[in-house]
Amino acid sequence: MAQSNNSIKKILTVAFALCIVCSVIVSTAAVGLRAKQELNQELDRKSNILDVAGLYEPGTDVEEAFEQVTPRVVDLRTGEYTDQFDAATYDSFQAARDPAQSRTLSGEKDIAGLSRQENFTTVYLVGNPDDPEQIILPVRGQGLWGLMRGYLAVQGDGNTIQGITFYSHSETPGLGGEVDNPRWKSQWDGKEIFASADSVQPDIALVKGGASGETEVDALSGASLTSKGVTNLLQFWLSPEGFGEYLARFRSGIERETVQDASTDTEGA
Repeated sequence: MAQSNNSIKKILTVAFALCIVCSVIVSTAAVGLRAKQELNQELDRKSNILDVAGLYEPGTDVEEAFEQVTPRVVDLRTGEYTDQFDAATYDSFQAARDPAQSRTLSGEKDIAGLSRQENFTTVYLVGNPDDPEQIILPVRGQGLWGLMRGYLAVQGDGNTIQGITFYSHSETPGLGGEVDNPRWKSQWDGKEIFASADSVQPDIALVKGGASGETEVDALSGASLTSKGVTNLLQFWLSPEGFGEYLARFRSGIERETVQDASTDTEGA
């Protein structure tokens, strides 16, 4: 005798078969679309880099525009470039999770709330890589609700800010979420990281009540914790704990002199 449609056995059989079919469909779609997803993620990364550098407009051919940008891997401990990794594929976020490629942060050294920091990371040079017009630095740190990830564009002098953008965050819309507001981001153009040539620790900060100095930017209205998070992540990544040693090479002219000396030696050979 045929089983009733309401029998427990038949209900479980149908449910199990439906789960198997759905699982196969989802798995097939995930595998089939993986290449496209990775391509879209790469295009989004390049678009954000071009945007913070002021090189992106609606309709821009991202791949063509990105030919102006040269990725290089930097040793954060020395501020020097390394050829140990492929700059086009190196994943600093993954490296930060690997104890062999990162270091533990704690106490006052972890003002950005990262817990771990990679030893090497990728920077992006706009224009001539030997004498770049801009240096795009990846930055990240804790906001009010989670990790904020973005890029900071610095002019070739290693001190003047060109722009900032956050491409990933979970801040409150209308408050901390205003880190995405073009009007707020426009304030960063021309601001300075260090107040003086001999400064080691960065002076750039968000302040309440209206910014008045070259190292000050208006805090986000009603979002004091997000503003503090932005200040903390910048002061971490622009200090000797982050890109401080690297930027010092541009600020002092060492980077350009090294490149020129190497060029002269090659020509002489």
